[in-house]
Amino acid sequence: MMKKEDLRIVFMGTPEFAVETLQALVENGYHVVAVVTQPDKPVGRHQTEMQPSAVKQYAVQHDLPVLQPEKMKDPAFLEQLRSFHANLQVVVAFRMLPEVVWAMPQYGTFNVHAALLPQYRGAAPINWAVINGETQTGVTTFFLDHDIDTGRIILKKTFDIPDDADVEYVYDGLMHLGAQLCIETLQTIVAADGHPETVEQDAAFDGAAIKPAPKIFKETCEINWTKSAKQVYDFVRGLSPYPGAWTTLVAPDGKETVLKIYKTRKTGKQGQGSGTLCVDGKTLCVSAADQLLELVEVQLAGKKRMGARDFLNGMKQIEDYRVK
Repeated sequence: MMKKEDLRIVFMGTPEFAVETLQALVENGYHVVAVVTQPDKPVGRHQTEMQPSAVKQYAVQHDLPVLQPEKMKDPAFLEQLRSFHANLQVVVAFRMLPEVVWAMPQYGTFNVHAALLPQYRGAAPINWAVINGETQTGVTTFFLDHDIDTGRIILKKTFDIPDDADVEYVYDGLMHLGAQLCIETLQTIVAADGHPETVEQDAAFDGAAIKPAPKIFKETCEINWTKSAKQVYDFVRGLSPYPGAWTTLVAPDGKETVLKIYKTRKTGKQGQGSGTLCVDGKTLCVSAADQLLELVEVQLAGKKRMGARDFLNGMKQIEDYRVK
């Protein structure tokens, strides 16, 4: 009968989201023999300072060996990875792994993914769940295979998304839930002597259309005012606070400035043509395809983030502006 002490775990991850799970492994007494994370990144004005990942910072603080390969197929890295004799690998918010890495341990490699697979496979599942107006998402653990986020499902946990929640709220919730699910998954693996029951993703498919979660770029974040107020509302909160939805503010003289929008409020009031600005006292609204959407928190290029009232106080002739 396997015991949890029999597991020799290599953990792979990079951002803060992954630290919560690594911390759970350490605090629950699992033997993490090494940590794999991205190389340090240059930061600062002159790109001369090197910033370690959040996972590396935690690993160093807890005297865990750290590997930072540039390339996952590098022979020197693979030799080093093998030297730790791990029999299981745990991946959270990392990069796509080649088979030579994920197939290395005796009990395989499982990933903690921030969505209810097979929905939202890809790099930005939390953002897209909110953007698409989902009322529920969750986390899934699954064994890695050749394709991205398609492996056999081990366990799932659901998480409710309130209508006023932004992506930060969901990120924090799934970060904690993912750590819990990882521990439960390890307990399941131990109880099954390393070979837990799993479900093929096709069998978990409920017949609904599969929604992808591709990486988000600046262009992805531009608001389309020809969509409904509800769609724009969800789009804004699905990108808030980072990377932030944006629109182009056009002055009466035609000068264009980027305006980031972090928070909106549904008004239920009839719109006046997509992209039309409407100022009522200290309230700033924009017409979506059907209704007015109130802007609550914004940031003009080169300025700090502020409430709409402060924004209006600093703008002259705002009634003559428009967005596109």
